[in-house]
Amino acid sequence: MKIGYARVSTKEQSFDLQEDALRKAGCDEIYREVVSGAKTEREVLNRILNNLRSDDVLIVWKLDRLGRSLPHLVQIVADLLEKGIGLVSLNDPVDTTTAQGRLIFNIFASLAEFEREVIRERTQAGLQAARARGRIGGRPKGLTQQAEATAMAAETLYKEGALSVKQIAEKLSISKSTLYSYLRHRGVEVSQHNKSSASKL
Repeated sequence: MKIGYARVSTKEQSFDLQEDALRKAGCDEIYREVVSGAKTEREVLNRILNNLRSDDVLIVWKLDRLGRSLPHLVQIVADLLEKGIGLVSLNDPVDTTTAQGRLIFNIFASLAEFEREVIRERTQAGLQAARARGRIGGRPKGLTQQAEATAMAAETLYKEGALSVKQIAEKLSISKSTLYSYLRHRGVEVSQHNKSSASKL
């Protein structure tokens, strides 16, 4: 069975483009979901993933409709492959029902691992820089150990200036408001220009 999944970020956006493409692709059923790309919890998608069976095919308009980040996307596809379920993205070169499509997915998986290594290295660099400045104390009040590591990575990436606020938030799988909260906890001064620019992204 071919199952289509369409997602928009706000109620004001239309499903029409995605649904038209999914119907043309021969989907037997199409599910809709309204949720921001940065949100971790996606009830409709989770229900679909739980109900899919071997030899089913999940079809999406684009990969960014499915995963909130590259590591998250890779995890979803890996779980589908393990269950014998295919994934087709109509606007990306991904079709895990074919050998070539699985090769493309393996490239994505390699990129995700590279991204994790980069973030890990920058997190360590941020910790070392904080220690060099004498900031060795406990984690900021209200942050878990994992959140503390993410906050340090956010500080390092933000100060490098190579990525936009939106890109940093996406790489760390957090919202922009959470990113700003982490930066405040780290004592990082955020310019008004960056705040106003981020609001437009």
